[in-house]
Amino acid sequence: MTIHVQQTIHIQAIKIGALTNSSVLQIGTAGVITPASHLYNTGGYTTPAPAVPKNLETVGETTAEPSLVPLS
Repeated sequence: MTIHVQQTIHIQAIKIGALTNSSVLQIGTAGVITPASHLYNTGGYTTPAPAVPKNLETVGETTAEPSLVPLS
């Protein structure tokens, strides 16, 4: 079964509140939307990140250095 769709879309203004990594913004009709995920090493890092300390009291805080970001 073949379906032919012809559309004309005119957008005067569009406001998008938020898009996350897995969001899809679709305007019009699409037969198949294939997911794509691309990872880039934009910092030029060559070694793994340091390990997370095991003695975390809360997220973002250690006993030695408190977080500089206020947490509620």
